[in-house]
Amino acid sequence: MKKLLTLVAVLLITSCCSFAKSEQTLDVLPLFNSKSVQQNRLWVGTFQLVWNDLMDGIVKGPVKFEDYKSKLAKQLNEQTFKADQISEDSYYKTYGAISPELKVQIETAIKEKFNETSGILNSIDWTPAQGKYLVYAMLKKDFKFLTAFDKLKPARFAHSFKKVNYFGIDKDSDAILDKMVHVLFYNSSKDFAVSVTTQGNDILYLYRTNDDKNFQRLYADMFMKKAKYQGAFEFTAKDELKVPDISLYSEKSFDELCNHPIKNTDITIDKALETVEFKMNNEGVKLKSEAAIATTMSMPMPLDRVKPRKFYFDDTFVLFLQEADKDMPYFALRVDDVSLINKTGKN
Repeated sequence: MKKLLTLVAVLLITSCCSFAKSEQTLDVLPLFNSKSVQQNRLWVGTFQLVWNDLMDGIVKGPVKFEDYKSKLAKQLNEQTFKADQISEDSYYKTYGAISPELKVQIETAIKEKFNETSGILNSIDWTPAQGKYLVYAMLKKDFKFLTAFDKLKPARFAHSFKKVNYFGIDKDSDAILDKMVHVLFYNSSKDFAVSVTTQGNDILYLYRTNDDKNFQRLYADMFMKKAKYQGAFEFTAKDELKVPDISLYSEKSFDELCNHPIKNTDITIDKALETVEFKMNNEGVKLKSEAAIATTMSMPMPLDRVKPRKFYFDDTFVLFLQEADKDMPYFALRVDDVSLINKTGKN
């Protein structure tokens, strides 16, 4: 009986763990300081770029909705990431009235600049109409490390039983690889960070931590620990580096921003999309991200969301009579006591 109960308990724990894992996914965040319940999450500035152009080029001010207060829109309105925070040769962006010509313009531009095609433009309705605009951006990075790292033996990652591919530096690696790695700090085997030099201006930071904070706080913590660190910053011959290969693709629709009339405009966000493709191996990093915001003409607010209005002239009021092509009324009346006024009428 005890063995049976033990087996049942194990099965229950296993099934619960499997369910918990099935609930986990990769979350694409709109902001550097966004919070998420997902343990796997990423952020890239592409969506902020299109939001900035929506504000500055189309709405001409902060995006605020008529029917509800959006915390996300308010945060995006702060424009914490702008185009000047990335080199001009790493992004393309544009906006304009939706038309087949705009689609051709974007496809031609990203082909010429990045030799890329779009994965999201075909999901847009390109039929021109009043209130239909598109804001688009592509962010592209493709850089190599100064020297390719060694490919290491596949091994487990964290508590997973499945082995993954790794690259880095071990005891048999050439000493030239050591010069690419710079120690930010090493407080313990579970709390450390390094930076990796590349062939261009890009730097790869790798921070080992179990802290479950937003990216903005993690980034700040990393440099705070670096400032306090008093150990050796050189990557020595005795040190080793082990980094997993990464290959991901994810897309996100920010539905909470859609189908809400934007104040002081006649438009509504119809689509708010972002895609991210990221690859990292022993040779370098490749990143491609697209974002688009498509608008449409605002529809009249549904009657069930409109408060009834009672135009009851049952207290003092004024009336005017005027010919349509004239500049002023030809008759005016202020009514304070209807009974008194009506008594003056002819029978």
